[in-house]
Amino acid sequence: MDLLYYHKLKMYMEKNMITLETVEDLKTYIGKTTGQSPWIKVDQERINEFAKATEDYQWIHVNEEKAQKGIFGSTIAHGFLTLSLAPWMSYNTYEVKNIAHSVNYGLDKVRFLSPVKAGSNLRGTFKLLEVTPSKAGYKIKNELTIEIEGEDKPACVAETLGIIYPS
Repeated sequence: MDLLYYHKLKMYMEKNMITLETVEDLKTYIGKTTGQSPWIKVDQERINEFAKATEDYQWIHVNEEKAQKGIFGSTIAHGFLTLSLAPWMSYNTYEVKNIAHSVNYGLDKVRFLSPVKAGSNLRGTFKLLEVTPSKAGYKIKNELTIEIEGEDKPACVAETLGIIYPS
């Protein structure tokens, strides 16, 4: 990560990050937006690295020359690459203090609505849907909308599930 990007990200977080002390404070956001992440670039290098990590080398992702002649006019990010940015987006949107840790629990209703062309910037907006007690903590359900800078239609809409464990 270059120094300028890190500095901009730090300034964004200081200005826009929601920090909550307890799960009870988080519950006050049910039905409301808990925040919006900063933009993150999805360039060809990131797409190629994701292809390498997942062994998904479909030409629409990695063959720039062929993809230019295809229906999207360029390579596009894997849908799961777009979705894999959800934790980063969440970490840069809001935090709940006084917890031991949190984990991903799963996803509901994932839809990929628009292709993410190489070079696009993405950001996520979270809306808290539910906070319910679970065996060892609290299950959190958010609606995540991942938008593409300059596009009307989002790249992805998903319900993310996590568990927060109290300290």
